[in-house]
Order: sequence, then C-alpha cells, then structure tokens
Amino acid sequence: MTEPEVEDRKPQSDEARSAFIPPSGVVAQVPPVEEESSTTSEFALPRGLDAVPQAPAAESAGSAFSTPRTYSARNAPPAFTPPGGVPRVDLTKDAPWQDRMRTMLRMPVAERPVPEAVQKAEDEGPAVPRVLDLTLRIGELLLAGGEGAEDVEAAMFAVCRSYGLDRCEPNVTFTLLSLSYQPSLVEDPVTASRVVRRRGTDYTRLAAVYRLVDDISDDETEVSLEESYRRLAEIRRNRHPYSGWVLTLATGLLAGAASVLVGGGPLVFVAAVVGAMLGDRLAWLCAGRGLPEFYQFTAAAMPAAAIGAALTIADVDVRASAVITGGLFALLPGRALVAGVQDGLTGYYITAAARLLEVMYFYVGIVIGVLVILYFGVTLGAELNPEAALLSAERPLWQIGASMLLTLTFAVLLQQERSTVLIVTLNGGVAWSVYGAMHYAGEISAVASTAVAAGLVGLFGQLMSRYRFASALPYTTAAIGPLLPGSATYFGLLAIAQNDVDKGLVSLTKAAALAMAIAIGMNLGSEISRLFMRLPGGSRRAAKRTRGF
Repeated sequence: MTEPEVEDRKPQSDEARSAFIPPSGVVAQVPPVEEESSTTSEFALPRGLDAVPQAPAAESAGSAFSTPRTYSARNAPPAFTPPGGVPRVDLTKDAPWQDRMRTMLRMPVAERPVPEAVQKAEDEGPAVPRVLDLTLRIGELLLAGGEGAEDVEAAMFAVCRSYGLDRCEPNVTFTLLSLSYQPSLVEDPVTASRVVRRRGTDYTRLAAVYRLVDDISDDETEVSLEESYRRLAEIRRNRHPYSGWVLTLATGLLAGAASVLVGGGPLVFVAAVVGAMLGDRLAWLCAGRGLPEFYQFTAAAMPAAAIGAALTIADVDVRASAVITGGLFALLPGRALVAGVQDGLTGYYITAAARLLEVMYFYVGIVIGVLVILYFGVTLGAELNPEAALLSAERPLWQIGASMLLTLTFAVLLQQERSTVLIVTLNGGVAWSVYGAMHYAGEISAVASTAVAAGLVGLFGQLMSRYRFASALPYTTAAIGPLLPGSATYFGLLAIAQNDVDKGLVSLTKAAALAMAIAIGMNLGSEISRLFMRLPGGSRRAAKRTRGF
C-alpha cells in the first residue's frame, strides 16, 4: 500500500464529520475538507422521525464518532436528538392523548415542543387575585355560618363567574376553602385558599351575605369589586342583633317550652328555665377561659340535671325527667347534625364526616355531663323513674303552643332576622302538629312521624328561600327544634346510670334514629321542591353512582 493511499484512509477532522448543523442565519467557518467526505456520525436518525435530508453517508474508516456496535436505530430512545434538530410533534391529531403525553414526558424539558402563543386581549376586568380573595372571604362567612358545602361552592362559583372568571374550580372542606382559576388552556392556573378557624351562628349575617351574592350575580345590577369589598366589610363589622343576656333568656325559655312539650307543669317550666340559664352562663364562663367546646357542652348539661335530681331528692311532686329533658333540648346540636347529613347526601363525604364527628364530640360531652349528675343523684337516693317516658301527657293545644315558643326562642339563639322569626315559628308549629297527628292520633312510629314532619319543614323552607332568593337555613333550622330527640336521649342516659346498659343503648339508638330521620327528612323535602321547580339553564345534574360494583 502506497503512502497516498494511506493518507486517503486517514480519518478526516471532527469538524468535517460533525452532525451538528449551524442554525439558520449564523455563518460558521467550516475548515476545508477533502473531495471525498464522509458524514457518518453515531447521531443517526431513528426510524419514523422526519428530519432534514442529509447527504448519503460514505464508507467510514474507524472514526471516533462512529456508531457503537451495541446501538440500534430501531431501539433508539424517543428523546434522542437527531442531526436535523428536534422533530415537530403534533399534539392534537397524530395519536391519542395517552401517547402524546408519554411522548412529551419522555422528552427533555428543553426539547419539548413549545405551544403556540395565544393572542390575548387586554384584560379590562378586575385583577384575578382580588376576585379570588373576595370569593374566598364570602365562602368563609357562609361556611362558618353553617351553610352546606354544596351551597358554599355554588355561591363561590357565582361570584367568580360574575366577575368574568369562567374557568374557576371551587373546593370546600370542613375547614379549608380553595379556589383555582386557569385563564386558558395554555396559561398557568392561579390558586388561592383560606382556612376557616372560627365558627359562629349568625343567620342575620348569613342572609346579608346571600343578598350580596345575589346582587353580584344579577345581570341588571352592577356591583364593582370595591363596592363588594365595602359591603362585605360592613357585614363582618355588624353586631349581632341580640345581646348575650337575651340569648341566655332565650335558652331558658327554650328549655321551659321543651319541658312543657314532654308533659311538664308550671313548676317544671320554672325549674327548666333556671337550670338552662345557669348552664348557659356556665358555658359562657368556660368559653371566656379558653376551654374547648367539648367542655362547654359538658358544663352546660350539668345544672339542669342537678336541679332535676335535687327536686327528686327533696320529694317535690314534679317530673324530674321533664326538667332534665328540657335542658337537653337547649344543647342538642341539631343545626350541625342536619348540615352534616346534607353534605353526605349531596356527595361531600369529607365535609360530612368532619361535621358528624363534631356532632359526636358535642353529644359525648352532653352525655358525660348528664351521666355524672345522674350517677351522683342515684347514689344519693334520687328515685328517677325510667318508665316516666310512657306517661307523656297528651295536651294538643299546650304542646302546639310550647312547640311554637321553642321554635321562637331557637330562632333568637340562631341570631335570625326579625322578619323571618314569625315565619319559622309558624313552620315549627305545623311540624309539631303533623308529628302529633301521626304519632299520637295515628299511632305511627316516632321515626316515621319525625321524618314526615321534617320533610315538610324542608319543603317549606326551600320554597321560601327560592321565593326570597335567600338561604333556606333561617326557615328550617329552628323549625326542627320541637322534633329533636331530647327525651329519648335522657332516658337512655338514665338507664345507663342505673346499670341497665342494654335498655340505655336501645334508647340512645332510638335517639340516633330520630336524629337521622330529621336530617334525611329535611334534605328529602328540599330535593322534592327542586323536582318541581323550573331552574334557568336546566336542572342540577346529579352524579351517576355505581350499582354495587
């Protein structure tokens, strides 16, 4: 072999064999190459990818950049960079979305195809963060006031949509509100959240928030963002319509009305009023010292039970069971129970579980407070008769009047507007009349009678709320007060205190069944009202559930 032939077989320079083509518009100085050049690089083009056509490769003589023996173009990784650059990937038509997303994920971040820029018009609406903040503040007031998760989400969505944020997703749990807004499919979402740390029952404030949401979502009413903030600040600053001592008096009258409802007389009425007022003041004292609500309920349940046991020990001819039952009526968390069951029936299971767990803690606190007093009362010789439950006097007129008084005082405790107090009082009287007619006159079971009466309450409340464009809670919550299972709870606790655990558990199970009947009946009444109402834009679509699998 001659010397010229050896020189021809020498590998050419790396620059002459490089597969990296300079970008367009950049003049690169390429060193001169010999006539017979070879462009065989190991950066070979994988099959199936379009690229800039390359010159045919000539025979290579052992270049350092030659293709390794273990390399196969068929099995090349998808993210392999071809000599002609990254191929264009059509993310809409070439393949199903699963394949397209896998292709994108397997590519290095710097080599993924960039989506085309979307031309956006100048945003003439309010700033997105301010709209989200206003929406979250409104949702916080609604959730803290006891509104259901579904209604809170509906209100938040209405506010966002009214201010031009169509692509928003509200999410409500028991203590957390979150809101996500994505301007378009190619822009980053904006997410904000707010934690609900304190809860307070004020239906006057709740009604004011509903009016604000109604004005914001009304096409004919123009409410600027600044005006909404101003009105929301006024709602938060407004004081409760009833003072603390009025609430204490209402608590006492509620207990007295409940004692008459279960067969008590004038002396029982006075004893129940005094016991409930003492319990309320004791609970206020515990709250002022920073004790949790569990201990507040425990302390509030003790005075009424202590007065009932003391009257029995003193041989006073009164029905001690009516005194203690009246005190329990003033403490049973009916509002939280109804809200928890409603959230569960509408699909918000996390929020429903949290609400029901809260109800369980309150209920256990009441049980502990009453059981402690009953245990000491039985030890000291108090002859409390569990069979007194069978001696309930049937006095229709007195009981209807007591039920209306109980509903009236319950509405005051819920801080309702004075314009709604009369309506809900009549609703409570009708509910007890239906229950009495079915249970006492018709001899129908207490659970079924309670469910029907609660269903009528929910139906009437939903119709009134739609008529006035307001929340249904002010028209329903207080009306279920006469139906709460106070007597079944007391007799179950009394049986347990007297070491008759089986009988006590049966009575407590009945109380739980009555509570569930109230909650389910109210929700069913609300849903029945929606079946016959024509909603603008179509009816609310429910989620499709699986059938056992």
